[in-house]
Formats: sequence, C-alpha cells, structure tokens
Amino acid sequence: MPTQFATEALLGLAPVLLFLAALIYLDSFKLVRMSLVVAVLVAGALAAALSYAAAGPLMDALHVSFPRYSRFVAPFVEEASKAVVIVQLLRTNRIGFLIDAAILGVAAGAGFSVAENVYYAYVFPDADVGMWLVRGLGTAIMHGGVSAIFAVTAQTLRDREPDAGFSIFIPGFLIAASIHSIFNQFQAWPVASAAGTMVILPLGLFLAFDKSEHEVHNWLIHDYETHEHLLADINDGTFAHSQAGQMIKRLAARFSAEMAAMLFAYIKLHTLLVLRAEEILLAKENGKKIGPGKVGKESFKELHALEKKIGRTALLTVWPYLKFSHQELFELHQLEASVA
Repeated sequence: MPTQFATEALLGLAPVLLFLAALIYLDSFKLVRMSLVVAVLVAGALAAALSYAAAGPLMDALHVSFPRYSRFVAPFVEEASKAVVIVQLLRTNRIGFLIDAAILGVAAGAGFSVAENVYYAYVFPDADVGMWLVRGLGTAIMHGGVSAIFAVTAQTLRDREPDAGFSIFIPGFLIAASIHSIFNQFQAWPVASAAGTMVILPLGLFLAFDKSEHEVHNWLIHDYETHEHLLADINDGTFAHSQAGQMIKRLAARFSAEMAAMLFAYIKLHTLLVLRAEEILLAKENGKKIGPGKVGKESFKELHALEKKIGRTALLTVWPYLKFSHQELFELHQLEASVA
C-alpha cells in the first residue's frame, strides 16, 4: 500500500507541481515570493474542497446527473472558485506583471488539482496506473493551465483599462471555464484528451511567458527612466508647474497649504521608493542581488502616515494626474515585504 500510494502521488501530483516549478525557475525577475506561492497552493486546495462540497446541492437543485454536471456545470463552479483566489491577488496588488499572473494562476490550479487527486486516491484506492497518468498529465495540467489563462487575461485587461472594474474578469473566466468544459467532454477518450492538454496548454503558456519577460524588461527600463525624470523635476521645481503640480495647488486652495506640502512630500517619497524597487528588479534580471539600501521600515511608515493624513479623497483626486500604475503598487508591496 505505501508503494502504491507513492506511485499514485508521483503520477497524480508531480506533473503540475513540476510545471509550476519550471515557471518559477524561468522567471528572470523572481517576482513571486515562495511564501505567496505556497499560500496560493493552499487557497487552490480550499477552492477544490468548496467546489466538491457544492456539487451535491447543485446537482439536486438543477436536477442533473453527475455526468451532465461534470461536463456543463462543474467547469464553471470550479473555475469560479479558483478565480476568487486570483481576483483577491489582483485587488490587493500581489500581481503586477503577466509573469507572476501566469505563475500564481498555475499555483491556484495546482493546489486545486493536488487536493482533487488526493481525494481520488482516497476514494479509488485500487485505481490503475493508467488513470493516474491521465489525471496527473491531463486533468491536473488542465487545472493549472486554465487558471493561468484566467489570471493572464485578467492582468492584460487590467493593464489596458485600469479603471474598468469587475468587467475585466469576465472574458478570462468564460475562456477558462469553456476550455475546462471542452476538456470534460472527452471523458471517453482520456488518453487523447490528456495528451492534447499536456502539449497545448504548457506550450502556449511558455510562449506567453517568454514574450511577457521581454515586455517586463522594456517596461521596467522605460518606467525607471520616467521616475528618474519625475524625481529630477520634483527636486528642481519643474514638477510644481506640471499638470499634476497645478492640480495639487488647486487642492491646496480648497484644503490648505499644508495639504499641498504633504502631497508633494508623498509624491517624492513614493517615487524614491518605486525607483529603488525597480533598481532591485533590474539587478535581479542581470543575476545580481542588491539590498533595499537606505530604504527601511521607517520609509514605509512615513509613506503610510502621509496617506492617512492626506486622506483617500485628496489622493483619488490627484492620482490620475500622477500616472502611477498597478505595477508600481506591486513593486512597492514587494519592496515593503523585503524590509519588514
């Protein structure tokens, strides 16, 4: 029995975890922390437990058999449960680029498939090697791949339309659930289904991954230069005459001169911190490791204190003029976590 369980675990769990490990290894920027990957794996496993708990009541409520539920309902329920994990990561700026969207999407799917396959090992202890090959190389890879597609699609739309709201999640969800449903239609041909999944989804993700790495590099270079210019403009007084600077002056007239001073201080500190975060990322890309330098807990305490004093209303008013992006918030989160 221990030998049999070890074989089942190897065949059912290893492929998708190796797929995840390969993506992490290929990430030149090492944007995603292992602690977050582990947390997302656990969240994906919890999503599987919730999906399975909902299956019985949903079949009763919809008056459908298990085969029909598996083909047409379960894909939408299961993709929705995994999507919740990714949506929360995006809303809290834990995902900044397509690279980490792909990694964390696969992690959510991997956690789901690990829990699912452990459950199958318990329910079907006498299942043969063929079934575990299909589940490990087919179903598990499918779960990781479609979750990554959802995450990458949502991140892409978020970059294009930062203020679009919940609508950015709908296209990726429909794509992921539809691919999942198509996969489940071929239960009579499990080997062919697994083979197709194992080739198409990982290959597509690796190609997207390679393309996104080049895009991240170009974006970082451009953004770093932009922030250098912004900091120079702040230091020599040019920024005060810019569109954003004029907006801050109008806010000062509405609130107080102290408000204007705090906003200028906030923008300068924000820019300094983002510049340092980008320096660290560019060094990582070149295989170097540099520390946060003079940036420490006190820097972020000062930043958050300024945010609190300025208030959400004033920040939201001036934010569009500053052109700060979700990626920059992600970079700040990464840097803050490194000095915590």
